[in-house]
Amino acid sequence: MKSFYLIFLSLISFSIVFGQNGKVIDELIINSKILKGDRKFAVYLPPDYDSSNRSYPVLYLLHGLGDNQSAWIQFGEVLHTTDNAINSGIATSMIIIMPDAGTGQMGYTNAMSGKWNYEDFFFKEFMPHVENLYRIRKNKRYRAISGLSMGGGGSFLYALRRPDLFSSAAPLSASIGPQNIDQMDDHSYLAYWGYSKSNINKSDFEKFKKKNNSLYLIDQMDQKTLNSVRWYIDCGDDDYLYKNNVLMHIKMREKGVKHEFRIRDGDHNWDYWRSALPSVLEFISKKFH
Repeated sequence: MKSFYLIFLSLISFSIVFGQNGKVIDELIINSKILKGDRKFAVYLPPDYDSSNRSYPVLYLLHGLGDNQSAWIQFGEVLHTTDNAINSGIATSMIIIMPDAGTGQMGYTNAMSGKWNYEDFFFKEFMPHVENLYRIRKNKRYRAISGLSMGGGGSFLYALRRPDLFSSAAPLSASIGPQNIDQMDDHSYLAYWGYSKSNINKSDFEKFKKKNNSLYLIDQMDQKTLNSVRWYIDCGDDDYLYKNNVLMHIKMREKGVKHEFRIRDGDHNWDYWRSALPSVLEFISKKFH
């Protein structure tokens, strides 16, 4: 009987230590004056959030074109994956914030028209709101950003624009944007950059490119500033966006920017991004620690 109770207590201890579960809350709302309406977002809270009083590092996790804040929950299995990463010890406990950049106009940039300033919303309204709403450590060292496709492009752009805010950036299969005006025929670029085909002209395109194209921005930044962010770039070998991701790797190598670069077997799909998430969580946790 004594052996039975010892086994029973061991199983309870095992489940407490290794089987804790975090939680995801979706359909949260922030009212934006900049975007003139409500915006949804979702949050992952780690297993020990409700049982502690401490503050946590944060990962901003961005979705791709055609999705919203629920994508990483429904298709990316963020709850299961992050719980496993934390419970196994490869990732530290963290909060994950997932904004919606798919309602209304799609994309993470300020539109060229000036009528849809999502980037302003993100930095001026959204980040302060969630970092006051949850026990988030408001310090560059404890803040990271990642995302897929359009969100990978957003990860590059935000970390390059505000290297003072993010300790790590992990773009996955990043859509960096068109390199010339002829590429604007691509629907995904039109949506991401806030264009319609009828209002493109070369002068406006060049102005917008200089402000929002990550390949261009890297050329304008110094090595020390670029190296103040830890970079993790990951793209599938069959991904149609592989070229610009490789170009980002080459530019970083040429400028002496330290970074991890992964080309793995895979395509532009959720199988690939789900498999990437554990490595992203491990990578950003090293800086959090």
